[in-house]
Amino acid sequence: MIALRRTRFETPCRVEVELSDEYCRANVVLGNDYEVGPGDRVRVHGAPICVGFGERRVEDRIATVERASTVERLWTKFAGHFEMTELYEVSFSDRTHL
Repeated sequence: MIALRRTRFETPCRVEVELSDEYCRANVVLGNDYEVGPGDRVRVHGAPICVGFGERRVEDRIATVERASTVERLWTKFAGHFEMTELYEVSFSDRTHL
């Protein structure tokens, strides 16, 4: 069946935030083994998590997942190919002539 509109649901999630000399990362793992697809949106509820240098925090929260419609999913995949080509336009030339 083709989904023509977005669907929304809430799910538990685990948020991991770490700031150290090795890592500067934030990771969200959704409960129920839900995989996020192209065009999907995830909003984690609760106050921002702040960590000091050398700290790592893990919190359980609730997230709202908005699944993209079939049309949005296809458009996101299509548009993503063009945005990816922007990464190829990186120059490693010598900038001695500023």
